[in-house]
Amino acid sequence: MVGIRALRMAAVAAGSVGGLSGAAYTLLNTQSRQARSIIGVPRDLPFNADGVYRPDGTGPLALSTTDVVTFAMFGDSSAAGLGAESADRLPGVVLAKALAQASGRPVRLVTHAVSGSRTADLVGQVDAALKLPPTVALIMIGGNDVTAKMRIGTSAALLAAQVRRLTEAGSGVVVGTCPDLGAIRPIPQPLRTVAQRWSLALARAQTRELGRTQATAVPLAALLSPAFYERPEELFSPDRFHPNGDGYALAAGVTLAPLCAAAGVWEGAESG
Repeated sequence: MVGIRALRMAAVAAGSVGGLSGAAYTLLNTQSRQARSIIGVPRDLPFNADGVYRPDGTGPLALSTTDVVTFAMFGDSSAAGLGAESADRLPGVVLAKALAQASGRPVRLVTHAVSGSRTADLVGQVDAALKLPPTVALIMIGGNDVTAKMRIGTSAALLAAQVRRLTEAGSGVVVGTCPDLGAIRPIPQPLRTVAQRWSLALARAQTRELGRTQATAVPLAALLSPAFYERPEELFSPDRFHPNGDGYALAAGVTLAPLCAAAGVWEGAESG
């Protein structure tokens, strides 16, 4: 998701506008080292289970049929599913299976998301996807922008630009806006409050920009934060930084209905 050192640098950059004191700088620097020692550096790549999923739940399969709903995942580690215990607990896989059941058609999952990505990196991901535009797309991005010293308005505008590229190509698009980084307990205070305020401000800006597009915005912070604050041991992976399979299942639960609508199907629709 985010780098603690980069987050501290971003916080310092933001604070310097109002005159960050030397004591505050020292505190943030100390806290960033403390959090990094607790979290560690992720060494594993997310699982990948791209392929075709049938309405009966089987998959991934290498089917050549063209009568499929193509579902693409874009964004950062939250979209790639870093922290999931197994491939079948990836958010993309959970959603692909649910879309197949709702539509009564096979769903081909294609994951373009890459851990560590910022909104600017969506350009390359969308470039690759537009070679064969997906039926429906889910974008989850923003956490790493908080660390990048990128202006919130610029970040949100970049997101909207890539959304428009997808919708103009005929794809239905759903965006899970920036999560609440204040739920990540290994980030000590007051650094965690800085991260929380910045991430929530970015989510609001993303929603405003997406309101000018044909995409549907899903406010992940508002919908998921209460659960992550109340049950962190159950919903975070061992690194205490990324969600586990249960955490991703919650995210899939709040994005499924918008995805079904964007794909032209409805959850609970009978196979036909």
